[in-house]
Amino acid sequence: MMAEGKTNTSVDASCDYVEGGKRPVSRKMGVAIIVAVVVAIAAGSGLWAWHEQPNFCAAICHVPMDGYLATYEQEPGVGGVDKYGETVENTSSMLAVSHRQASGTTCLECHVPTLTEQIAEGVGWIAGNYKFPLDETSLEDLVEARGGPSDSFCMNEDCHGYGREGLVSKTDEYEINPHDSTQHGELQCSECHKAHRASVMFCAKCHDNAVVPEGWVVD
Repeated sequence: MMAEGKTNTSVDASCDYVEGGKRPVSRKMGVAIIVAVVVAIAAGSGLWAWHEQPNFCAAICHVPMDGYLATYEQEPGVGGVDKYGETVENTSSMLAVSHRQASGTTCLECHVPTLTEQIAEGVGWIAGNYKFPLDETSLEDLVEARGGPSDSFCMNEDCHGYGREGLVSKTDEYEINPHDSTQHGELQCSECHKAHRASVMFCAKCHDNAVVPEGWVVD
């Protein structure tokens, strides 16, 4: 029997008491919270790893992105299709294919995401505010979110870090040097080099003696 005026403070081994000894809190609840946090972290890590893979884009935004993933995954050096479903003579004429073949380049190594850009794209996709197939994007637009000049999309220390002068020297054996801007001024890399459709030999539009790489087109 308890002494008069004293409160029973004994508790079940599975419970703790909050201040004042009035409301029991199950230890199982604490364990459940810890487990939930661990699972959430693991799931988040898995989602982030998947986010780095090319198939993530098509899985989440499959309507506008299917054509892009299809071009990326094609075998190099064979006939195929571009993002519009049009036939290309040689899939290696598309940078998405040739870069994957050469160095295993993934989507996010070129299309470096920023949080604000991804939010805007997500909102646009949910609202249906996009065109299909997506419009061809200029280099200025591609680097706008991360900052920097348009040339930095291709000519950076992780990719083609030799600059425009280096490009000229790399192709100076050609009678018509496609990277010599003396006559026509500097053109964007994307004027000729296309990622998800056949690249275009700009020089050959006027110069019959310009070398056209295999699979490239003139128009």
